[in-house]
Amino acid sequence: MITAAVVLPLSAATRPTIPAPRPATLPTPLTASTLDTAYKANQANAAQAATMAATHGDHKRAAADHTLASPSHHLLHFDARGEGQITEVFGDLAHATRVAVLVPGSDTSIDTYPRFRATALSLQTRLTRTAPRTTHTAVITWLGYKTPATISPTVLTSDRAAQAAPHLREFIAALHTITTPHARISLLCHSYGTVVCAQAAPHLDVSDIALVGSPGTGVDKATDLRTRARVWAARGADDWIAEVPHVRTNFFGTTVGFGTDPVSPAYGARVFAAGPGGHSDYFKPGSVSLTNLARIVLGETKEVGRA
Repeated sequence: MITAAVVLPLSAATRPTIPAPRPATLPTPLTASTLDTAYKANQANAAQAATMAATHGDHKRAAADHTLASPSHHLLHFDARGEGQITEVFGDLAHATRVAVLVPGSDTSIDTYPRFRATALSLQTRLTRTAPRTTHTAVITWLGYKTPATISPTVLTSDRAAQAAPHLREFIAALHTITTPHARISLLCHSYGTVVCAQAAPHLDVSDIALVGSPGTGVDKATDLRTRARVWAARGADDWIAEVPHVRTNFFGTTVGFGTDPVSPAYGARVFAAGPGGHSDYFKPGSVSLTNLARIVLGETKEVGRA
């Protein structure tokens, strides 16, 4: 395991750098009236990135960029450099009264983005089907940080999460300049993404934080997150993350591990049912976990099935 953790990341690092343009210049601050301008600018940037990747000979990345350049992708942010960053909107963000922001875990990049995107589509479909007539919803994929590899030393520490947290805070603050004044934002965090959300949580203006498939968050209990948001946690019955030791220790000057299991009574989160699913099944259509996540986003907290 130690060999894999060291050798695989180093091997991946030898992949030639793919040329890509700098991110598009967007209106500042973004508002409901400038959303279309931002979407078009990012689509053009993705198309340019596709051309540059194809010229470089990386046809896999070129295809991924080309897909993102489609008008059907409403990109709030796009950066094709390195592993890439993508923030995409599903639904009418300008008029949404309930907004879900999804934060992914390890091994999420432009190359693997379709599987992350599928979770957002699944949630938005569920929200559209079940939301009251007067409730308008939007879902956002926030791939705003360099995620660690599942098999790597970085996935065992909070370093990447600490780097990501300020950017997530900035994004949530900017989101409030786009949405209606009474919009409620929920943060849905998966796997290593729960560590990111925990780092960003203090004073974050969101109504709910849901932690699914979490290895721990780096704090001993939910109150240590220093947030006024409701804190939820769930784990599927077949999720391998349950086998990860929920400890936090100092290893040659580096803190390794993330401490208390968020679904344990000691943590103090509102634990909800996630059904029999595995680590990648929390947003699976028809699943217990998806049903409960949609209820959390819609503010139907009394309807959330408890574990």
